[in-house]
Amino acid sequence: MKKTFYLNTDYITLGQLLKAESIVATGGRAKWYLKAHPVKLNGELENRRGKKLHPGDNVEISDHGMLFIRKK
Repeated sequence: MKKTFYLNTDYITLGQLLKAESIVATGGRAKWYLKAHPVKLNGELENRRGKKLHPGDNVEISDHGMLFIRKK
């Protein structure tokens, strides 16, 4: 599934994105989730929950699909 995620700010962290999309409930769960499930940022594996995502980035989350990060 492909979906667009709109930002009101300049960036969002990967952990915040996972929480906003209801994939995890807390930041601690985001850390665990990233260790257990492959997440790709712009085609490269990413496992840092504090990684800043900016408009134009694409995040592929296993079992959840692709998220396109855009500025609102």
